[in-house]
Amino acid sequence: MIQIQRWKIVVVALLCLWGVLYAIPSFVPQATVDQLPRWLHADRISLGLDLQGGSHLLLEVDTRTVKIDRLQNLVDDVRVTFRNQRINYTDLGIEGDAVSVRLRDPADREKALTALRGIDPNAVVTVSAEGVARFTYTEKAWEERFSSAIQQSLEIVRRRIDETGTREPTIVRHGRDRILVQLPGVDDPERIKRLLGTTAKMTFHLVDSRATMADVEAGRAPAGSVIVEYDKPDPSGRREKIAIQRRIAVSGENLTDSQPTFSNGEPVVSFRFDAIGARKFGEITTENVNKPFAILLDNRVISAPNIREPILGGSGIITGGFTVQSANELALLLRAGALPAPLKVLEERTVGPDLGSDSIRAGSIAIMIGYALIALLMLVGYGLFGIFANITLILNIAFTIAIMAAIGATLTLPGLAGMVLGLAMAVDANVLIYERIREEERQGRSPFPAVDVSFQRAYVTIIDSNLTILIAALFLYAFGSGPVRGFAVTLGIGIACSMLTAVTVTRMLIVGWLKWAKPKQLPI
Repeated sequence: MIQIQRWKIVVVALLCLWGVLYAIPSFVPQATVDQLPRWLHADRISLGLDLQGGSHLLLEVDTRTVKIDRLQNLVDDVRVTFRNQRINYTDLGIEGDAVSVRLRDPADREKALTALRGIDPNAVVTVSAEGVARFTYTEKAWEERFSSAIQQSLEIVRRRIDETGTREPTIVRHGRDRILVQLPGVDDPERIKRLLGTTAKMTFHLVDSRATMADVEAGRAPAGSVIVEYDKPDPSGRREKIAIQRRIAVSGENLTDSQPTFSNGEPVVSFRFDAIGARKFGEITTENVNKPFAILLDNRVISAPNIREPILGGSGIITGGFTVQSANELALLLRAGALPAPLKVLEERTVGPDLGSDSIRAGSIAIMIGYALIALLMLVGYGLFGIFANITLILNIAFTIAIMAAIGATLTLPGLAGMVLGLAMAVDANVLIYERIREEERQGRSPFPAVDVSFQRAYVTIIDSNLTILIAALFLYAFGSGPVRGFAVTLGIGIACSMLTAVTVTRMLIVGWLKWAKPKQLPI
């Protein structure tokens, strides 16, 4: 006599109830979910880009800019170091992939070598017999720097996307210097492109009052200064220019927070510095009261107010004729941080919600047809036991949907294919058990022993086949990406659920019927 402990029946029944209740919200509209009792509220399964529509962007990190920025920083470092070491030089600048400088006195060769190596021990430094020093990096060092920049860009892109509230975005590295961004449900891809296309490198500079208007218009900047344009053109469409000191007074890297707000009824952006930035900002504003102070975003002036009084609290506001949306976007960019290099959109695709609905409809039809055919086959082939198998198949679908919703997994079109394949594998376990029952019955066993022995001996085969597919699904998830991972997730969850539904639930249904009907012969 087969005995199933009562506590096991209760546990399995509660699990089945949870699976059905947790899967319900994914099958009904959101408005209906909101009307359900509070205790029945559960997470809906997240749909991928191919099912609910959205934007697909392939971005390329401009690694050339990373190299140029590093070389320009090295030029400044060499200038400051040689000045401190009292090394006379000329012709300092960038030459190819290196910084080149000529020593006025060849006798300073060893002193220059020591000074240059102190700037960056990982750099390659050479000084020719003519006194020309070259400062550069190996290919491996450049690749490591590029990889670091790409990884940093990936994290900043993720922070910017998260700030917009986009749910379940896919943001992964793609190839050597590219980033793949998929945003399900995004109905304004242009805004996302604006956010990702802005480097958001903010710096604060003092305005050089030595430059006259004529000098600025002619592009002549005093030594140590540079001419920059305003971010927004004037009413005539012309961009004003201004001369600013090249030295950065305060860097945007010291910003800790930025929020959109209002001042005198106009949208502005408030900002706050960390301790180092607050100290620098306080010193600059204290020493330069009644002087203009330029705020640059990506080398364009967004505001150049006069310093009315020392700002010692480490916070301030940025004015610049913002709209509510532009103030929100600037605050978001500053909070997320600056990209180490510009991003270029190489590929853009938009999947409309209608196409996504068609995919859902087609996938749902495929699942229903697959289930109907399997259910018919089981009913014709195994009679009453086929009905038990069909019940467990419904539970398998409910468990798969419920678990995916609970863990926040995203259902994609390949995921629907994985779900159909999971159904087939789930019924395969029932077929193994039922065929074993038939064999035991042919050998003359009575119903109870036939069922008991069949389940025990079929376990090994079922576990072996399911474990093999689970291993394959794990490898697909580990080494695949995008659609392949979506297929692996649903297939893996479906196979894991079949171990509960096709074995445990089916066994309980059959044993319960046997104890109730006490048949002389199994209807199989």
